[in-house]
Amino acid sequence: MDSWPEQVRFTEEEALANLRAVLGLCAAGEVKCSDKTSRPSAATVRTVSAHLVHGDFYPEEPIAAFAWPLLLQAGGLASLDGTRLRLTPKGRSALGKPSAEAIRGLWRRWLTHAVIDEFSRVEQIKGQHARNVLTAAKTRRQAVAAALATCPPGKWVDVDFLFTAMRRGNMSPTIARTETALWKLYLVDPEYGSLGYDGFHDWELLEGRYTLAVLFEYAGTLGLVDLDYVDPRGARDDYVDNWGGDDLDALSRYDGLVAIRLTALGAYALGLTGTYQPPEPRTAGTRPLKVLPNLDVVAMGDIGAADRLVLSAHAEQTADRVWSLSAAGLLMALDNGRDLGGFVDFLAERTEHDLPDAVRTLVADVERRSSQLTDLGHVRVIECADPALAALIARDRAIRALCRPIGDRHLAVRPDQELKFRKALLRLGHVIPAGVRGGGL
Repeated sequence: MDSWPEQVRFTEEEALANLRAVLGLCAAGEVKCSDKTSRPSAATVRTVSAHLVHGDFYPEEPIAAFAWPLLLQAGGLASLDGTRLRLTPKGRSALGKPSAEAIRGLWRRWLTHAVIDEFSRVEQIKGQHARNVLTAAKTRRQAVAAALATCPPGKWVDVDFLFTAMRRGNMSPTIARTETALWKLYLVDPEYGSLGYDGFHDWELLEGRYTLAVLFEYAGTLGLVDLDYVDPRGARDDYVDNWGGDDLDALSRYDGLVAIRLTALGAYALGLTGTYQPPEPRTAGTRPLKVLPNLDVVAMGDIGAADRLVLSAHAEQTADRVWSLSAAGLLMALDNGRDLGGFVDFLAERTEHDLPDAVRTLVADVERRSSQLTDLGHVRVIECADPALAALIARDRAIRALCRPIGDRHLAVRPDQELKFRKALLRLGHVIPAGVRGGGL
């Protein structure tokens, strides 16, 4: 990794866009994770990184691109189908809802249902997998969240200052279960490099690195905190006196985090505020899209990967910077769980002029068509010997609420009503013999 100068990353606006981008990647079947560890594959990390609004925090060190697939799984927005991550009904619904609401849900679910222990990402500290070494990650996670909630919104807080506040305020995410467990943790050599030696397991090495991992990889990725960070190599030297430490460039990929600033989105996710007001776009005054009356959407300059993904999910790309809207494309977007109202807002926010009437008419027509069909779920189909029997059953006072006529000789019964239907049918003097089943729809 080339030397990386100090950076200040304003994460709130990009996290809102990145959530939609990663949900879109899942909808397109482009996100794969291990079916054993649930961690994203190297190819998936590269794909996600390429679609993040401003890329990952470091160009060659996955942080946000690694975290997003895990966050979606923990939050129930996506689940593994073999090794491919698929959107759940909750995930498809999130595509049509405000991103802030989904991000708040992801953070709260991560605190209690995280897919991994964040400390496992501090790979330079060995011995973590030994039995009865580490405390419960859920308790540690909640300690960091409690510390984060003490940060004043909109004010930069030095991470070392936060470390001190955590130690003094009984918010320490204790790593090792016992003093004995510390002896099983080490950097290079399990005997000479053990962290159990007095003075070689300072708070910053264990609890501090865990806190940095949670703040940088998860709170930062979700836009809860803005980040001030530098190259992790050489950023901290608190480990170099440990056996083998002087051979390491950094103890963790998170060593470069210097300071954090709680965002409005963070305050909302942490429950410090009851409502959320999106920030003014930092690109205000530069509207990147032009929507034409012929239903073409033209990018007036370079646009981010997340915006390209949204456009491609709703329209056909016909040139490098041109997408063509059509009823077929919008219907396909609806079928994939997209929200056309959200897409219209997306276009309106990125163009200098009002949307052409032709576009609004097209969207209204597609929405009208989509409202004409309703999915009533699976049913059990019962075939009657003749129309008279079907009418007798369907009109019976005790049965008519349990079934629906289909044509003149068939009845549809919902699975959850089948037992009641059979009992009522017996009282009427009819039965479906055991083992005889109608077809399913």
